[in-house]
Amino acid sequence: MTSGSATRRLAERQQKLDEIKHEQERASARRRRIGLAAWGAGLLIIVTLVTAALLTSRPVVSADTRTAPGFTLPTSDGRSVSLSSLRGSPVILYFNEGAGCDSCLLQMAEIEKEPGFAEAGITVLPIVMNTADQINADRERLGVTTPFLLDDGTTSEAYGVLGTGMHEGLPGHGFVLVDAEGVQQWYGNYPSMWLEPKDLLDEALSRL
Repeated sequence: MTSGSATRRLAERQQKLDEIKHEQERASARRRRIGLAAWGAGLLIIVTLVTAALLTSRPVVSADTRTAPGFTLPTSDGRSVSLSSLRGSPVILYFNEGAGCDSCLLQMAEIEKEPGFAEAGITVLPIVMNTADQINADRERLGVTTPFLLDDGTTSEAYGVLGTGMHEGLPGHGFVLVDAEGVQQWYGNYPSMWLEPKDLLDEALSRL
């Protein structure tokens, strides 16, 4: 027969085992709670970043009309262009970051491939804040044939496009539609750095 002391020792041992087991269960529960909290925090960060990215990449458009600010700018091929000289036909001003922004130049390359602009008599003028040498190097590299207008910031500021992209002192990726009478009919800025040329053409035709 088991003695009383042996019984007590067995009971004490079982109690310690139970305490160890309970502590292990509590520790495991704590780890699960911490893991769930970390997972939730990570998910919240991801959702926040995705939401911010979606919001900042959304286009900003305006149909407010006004007399388009006039300008005369040198071009990358050594000429000059005045907005007033194009009166009588619609114009799309394409403000962009220019040299160093391949997507900006590829946008113009794709616009060149859309025959609908010429068929509608719409002239697309890309405007950048670069020197001729800077923008011409990228034009040649990316196969863009249209000369770019070279702005010192005055025209970009007049059209309210400075700081609308990734760089405070540069225009973003925006389009301004000026009708044949010299009235600004539409403005669209695209932080995603892309607008399908067909969509741009449709937007212009819907407002002329």
